[in-house]
Amino acid sequence: MPEITIYTKSTCGYCQAAKHLLRAKNAPFNEISVDGDSEGQRKMAERAGGAWTVPQIFIGETHVGGCDDLHALERAGKLDPLLAG
Repeated sequence: MPEITIYTKSTCGYCQAAKHLLRAKNAPFNEISVDGDSEGQRKMAERAGGAWTVPQIFIGETHVGGCDDLHALERAGKLDPLLAG
């Protein structure tokens, strides 16, 4: 399984929903909180092609995007193959 990284904020419901889906898939992830961390959020946005919203999710080197994008992959049947690497 490729490394999964998710950038989050503690008050973000979308972050919680994305983590819930990943946990349901038994997909371990590295969570990077950008709460109050403007430098961390800048680095996240740089890695995410300019996206400043959270969550930002990466599976391996693939930038998935946010929670809606993650769920869209699941609905399309594309999340499991991506998680399998």
